[in-house]
Amino acid sequence: MNRRTRKRPLVAFVALGAFAAFVFFNNSSLLQGAPGGTPVLVSHRGLAQGFDRKGLAGDTCTAARMLPPEHPYLENTIASMRAAFELGAGAVEIDVQPTTDGHFAVFHDWTVDCRTEGHGVTREHSLAELQALDIGHGYTADGGKSFPFRGKGVGLMPSLDQVLEAFPGRRFLLNVKSNDPAEGELLAGYLAALPADRRDLLAAYGGDRPIAVLRERLPGFRSMSRASIKDCFVNYAALGWTGHVPESCWRSVLLVPSNVAPWLWGWPHLFVVRMEAVGTPVFLIGPWGGGFSEGIDDPALVADLVADGYAGGIETDRIDRLGPVLKK
Repeated sequence: MNRRTRKRPLVAFVALGAFAAFVFFNNSSLLQGAPGGTPVLVSHRGLAQGFDRKGLAGDTCTAARMLPPEHPYLENTIASMRAAFELGAGAVEIDVQPTTDGHFAVFHDWTVDCRTEGHGVTREHSLAELQALDIGHGYTADGGKSFPFRGKGVGLMPSLDQVLEAFPGRRFLLNVKSNDPAEGELLAGYLAALPADRRDLLAAYGGDRPIAVLRERLPGFRSMSRASIKDCFVNYAALGWTGHVPESCWRSVLLVPSNVAPWLWGWPHLFVVRMEAVGTPVFLIGPWGGGFSEGIDDPALVADLVADGYAGGIETDRIDRLGPVLKK
């Protein structure tokens, strides 16, 4: 073996070491340091009633498995949103449903049968019909022996117009509940008619088809679907180590499961800075489990992250638990 041949493994080893050092230092949040500030808490459906999550399916009636009430609020109502903001939420996630008369109602379920005394598909009703229902009708924590909110929810289902009027300077994340592209058209038209500064306080996520239409009609509006977030994560996994943020991540919304987050280049601080530089807010959620991801409700789960100066977002189903602790 000549001298030149002996040098080749050494050169390869040095090159590999240099490459590894570049990747590490280019993606180390230790060198980036915390950007400062505090996490933005996103309250899921405002301040909502808890429910037993064992064995959840897409059509599970969660009102029928409510946990014993700890507060008087019902999800997706003006009062629950106001309570969430007062408890420290920086944004509220709400569910929007089109109505037969051209409005958007704020209501979670595909049908009204679970929570109300009504029947049928939610979007097959007019706004007036929906607002006449009692949205507290179906809540029970004891298998139907008692209904503590029955009769108290009449007229509490707001329209999207009423929500935006009640909270003019607040941020909302709109959840599109269908995979109907026509809903993307409707929402794009609704949002386009809003003043630019009001529209910039909103973002949306939902089915692939309506969000694809929304992104095409309003390319500058922040929106996300399962397909778009997959494109972003795959492309970022391939290129993010260089510091490049792929275009599929621009002007989006990223809901990042806590068991996925540590594998993202530059997590946490550098990743958040990179995404915010392309107009994309980052919201940490609970671990992805193959079908359902919950919010983060236990302050202990994010205590180290917050203490380290994390300034991205955190979505929670229990703003009443997380908000007061993080305020301190």
